[in-house]
Amino acid sequence: MGKNRGKIQDQNMELRIHEGNENEHEENYEEPPLDHEDEKLIKRALIDFKCKVEDAMHGNYLFGIPDTHPCHNQTTKEIEQLNEIKLWGVALMPSKPHEGTDTLLLKFLKSKNYVVHEALEKLRKTLAWRKEFKVDEILEENLGPEFQKVAYLNTVDKEGRPVFYHVYGDLKDKPMQYLEKMRAEENSDKFLRWRVQQMEKCIKELNFEPGGADSLIQVIDWKDFQGPHTKELRSVYRKCWTLLEEHYPEIIHQYIIVNVPLRYYVSHSFSSRLITHKPSNKIIFARPGKVTETLLRFISPENLLVEYGGLKRINDNEFSSEHKVFELNLKAHASTHIEIPAPEVGVTIVWDVTVVECDVTYKEEFIPEDEGSYQVLLQDKEKKGGERLCVRNSYYINEGGMISIFIHNHINKCKKVFYRYKTKPTVPTYLLYKT
Repeated sequence: MGKNRGKIQDQNMELRIHEGNENEHEENYEEPPLDHEDEKLIKRALIDFKCKVEDAMHGNYLFGIPDTHPCHNQTTKEIEQLNEIKLWGVALMPSKPHEGTDTLLLKFLKSKNYVVHEALEKLRKTLAWRKEFKVDEILEENLGPEFQKVAYLNTVDKEGRPVFYHVYGDLKDKPMQYLEKMRAEENSDKFLRWRVQQMEKCIKELNFEPGGADSLIQVIDWKDFQGPHTKELRSVYRKCWTLLEEHYPEIIHQYIIVNVPLRYYVSHSFSSRLITHKPSNKIIFARPGKVTETLLRFISPENLLVEYGGLKRINDNEFSSEHKVFELNLKAHASTHIEIPAPEVGVTIVWDVTVVECDVTYKEEFIPEDEGSYQVLLQDKEKKGGERLCVRNSYYINEGGMISIFIHNHINKCKKVFYRYKTKPTVPTYLLYKT
């Protein structure tokens, strides 16, 4: 498991835990491989934890105060109620397990470095908090329109995990009076409830059964959301961070924080260490200029939103993630051609092209098969600066030929080019209006 290990003891059990890579802003967070001895110790810790959870359920102290009548025999109804205790749709009773029970319990164990009594206490606190916070009712609540554009769940990463976006820059146009109201306890609690509501929606997309996607990727975008006018909301966000650490253990596989100013990177890295008491190897920071490159390490281009340099568009009627995506490497100071065949007449060809990083010349033409026909220039532009060039275009084919796309790289750095295309039957507009 590598050199970075912590030694944890619980009931004469010793387990080495990987503490992660110090360069969390550069490296992907991946679980280190477990050796045979570690697997045995984790399995023993899980068995011990399951026994303690079941004892707590039968002793009626999983939520708090233990039963003061040790001779009390549980009725059939009480036993049935115990079997119905669930967290995120997964039954907690180890003797009557759901297929995801072990996966869920392991999350609590792992968050406490496999110290069983600490994991049990964390589980108890989480269940008590959910009851007090009325989390099971929160999906039905209407918390207002203030944050509707801030969060959305629309894609998956390369491992099939849901990707959840928080785009706080959408709040930049909110009036100062609104943001200042975040000081009020009532509004602060409303934001927390909204954040928990979003988390519960994400969990509905997870699958705790063996082999399922049991965690998610959190992309947090701080573009256009800096300055003193956002101070109160950032303060509430820190409360959210603590809440998620306490009550949603190992649910977020990776935080990817993009468009981060340097001062925020330093302060956030320090504060996260204070919260978790160790370097956060689940956090990756992407400064402006590196956002697309960073996100493409985790999310395939067909599933990465076009705003971040991918090919995916919300409510897209043209393409889906099932359409094949082609990838090209564009060398420094070099050119490339993309040729899309168009032999069939009476159809429309639609295409998407993304160039990661700009400083390119981009040109599209229709080149007919008939040498006597004219070539049609569709667009010709030069893009300087910026992280990406994203293009979608279409052309109705009234004679056989091909779509030719020319891209020239002006700088001394290799680039990635992604593209896809499709053909669809089309009725020409003039026929629609023909009388």
